Amino acid sequence: VQLQASGGGLVQAGGSLRLSCAASGRTFSSYGMGWFRQAPGKEREFVVALNRSGGTPYYADSVKGRFTASRDDAKNTVYLEMRSLKPEDTAVYYCAVHSSGSYSYPTSYDYWGQGTLVTVSS
Repeated sequence: VQLQASGGGLVQAGGSLRLSCAASGRTFSSYGMGWFRQAPGKEREFVVALNRSGGTPYYADSVKGRFTASRDDAKNTVYLEMRSLKPEDTAVYYCAVHSSGSYSYPTSYDYWGQGTLVTVSS
């Protein structure tokens, strides 16, 4: 499985960005997907998970109400729409394919994209 994340960049606080993650090499619709982020010097942090059945995404409290995740199985792509960005959202954002276990833990995912950097200036 290959995952290609894109859409990161530099944005001012209060701004918006849309990240994409394109997958190949697997039946995309059969698997849950997640977004994580990692700031310099910090551990990888859960952002949002989308299960394979297309139900309501599960968000971390830190992004709830500001971020919106979605998936387009026809395009093998997941999206992360980020609004009202804050400097503390600055991180490398990763998409990943869920394997088993809790959606909140990085160890529950077995394939990862290369990450895309989001920088929010104050």
